[in-house]
Amino acid sequence: MAALERLQTERLRLRRYRKDDVENALRLMSDPRVMRYYPELLDRAGATRMIDNALRAYEKRGYSVLVVENREDGAFLGHVGLLHWDDVDGREDVEVAYMLVPEAWGHGYATEAARACRDWAFENLDPDRVVSFIAVENEPSMRVAERNGMQRTRRLDENRLGQPIYVYAIERIDRESGTAPS
Repeated sequence: MAALERLQTERLRLRRYRKDDVENALRLMSDPRVMRYYPELLDRAGATRMIDNALRAYEKRGYSVLVVENREDGAFLGHVGLLHWDDVDGREDVEVAYMLVPEAWGHGYATEAARACRDWAFENLDPDRVVSFIAVENEPSMRVAERNGMQRTRRLDENRLGQPIYVYAIERIDRESGTAPS
């Protein structure tokens, strides 16, 4: 299996988290606007744990969330990447997850980076589908999923994420046949 080390798009560079990214992770995950649909804000210890979890996932699975940087000036924009789940929707799934700093909202960066991760997952991991699990109130994330060819498949009120979510998915067969938007 190929490891997800880095990706590039027209405007973005995605790379693995490093231990020295704590300040960026803290800036992202301690912002109440960013974390509106998450159970809690992270402090420095929480941001460090998040990076440690990503580093372990890189080793175990070859992928996790990636730091998103603007290719033009290197500015930190947030993180986008792939998460492995065994049990959210009663099956094994690869999720495209995205979280950007507020200054990066509204520029299409989440869609651009999420699409690159979705494509990498289909090309390298062989899942039958790629999903995004989205809080039922999080309309901006729903729009990103839809722009990436995902469709809402169901609502899960009881799940390990601790809040009602929608499951958005794009099936491999739809992506390959061209029936799903790219």
